[in-house]
Amino acid sequence: MRSAANQRTEDDRRVARQFGRDFFDGDRRHGYGGFNYHPRFWQPVVPTLREHFSLGAGASLLDVGCGKGFMLHDLVKLIPGIAVKGIDVSTYAIEHAIEDMKPHLRIADARDLPFPDKSFDVVIAINTIHNLPRDDCGRSLREIERVARRGAFVTVDAYRTEEERERMLAWNLTAQTIMHVEEWKAFFAEHGYSGDYYWFIP
Repeated sequence: MRSAANQRTEDDRRVARQFGRDFFDGDRRHGYGGFNYHPRFWQPVVPTLREHFSLGAGASLLDVGCGKGFMLHDLVKLIPGIAVKGIDVSTYAIEHAIEDMKPHLRIADARDLPFPDKSFDVVIAINTIHNLPRDDCGRSLREIERVARRGAFVTVDAYRTEEERERMLAWNLTAQTIMHVEEWKAFFAEHGYSGDYYWFIP
């Protein structure tokens, strides 16, 4: 069990959910404590994405909740010819994005993706949609489904046991929708989400 000193407070969550400087580059209790690029974070993941979704030159991918664009940077580096876009609700993240990705990123909301139907081969949302209240989380899933042509992948905060639930609720900083893995599966089906998914369990 985590000590009281490591518990998140409601004030910590309030600050973090503004997704501004404090969340990305401020004190660790409010978020990342410095959100900087390092190839070891995403480069090992790219080959798995490439193989699973058959990504190559001419493929297109949207990152919902792209932050500073670090994963998109590595995708472009390791999959030459792929077309990428990223959206994030954070003005701070987009303004402080990695330089080569800035032309491909924009401020936008996961509940109302500013793209036509079936705009991208693949849409991903890593630890993003659970930051919305439950109804809005469902709306974002429907939006992801709408703009994806071939596939999608989301990761969400979840738990399998009461112990994991207690640990998640104590640790969580930004998520507003946290469910048991089986509840998430039913939620995906309810909102017509047909893509892939994975759990984040601390």
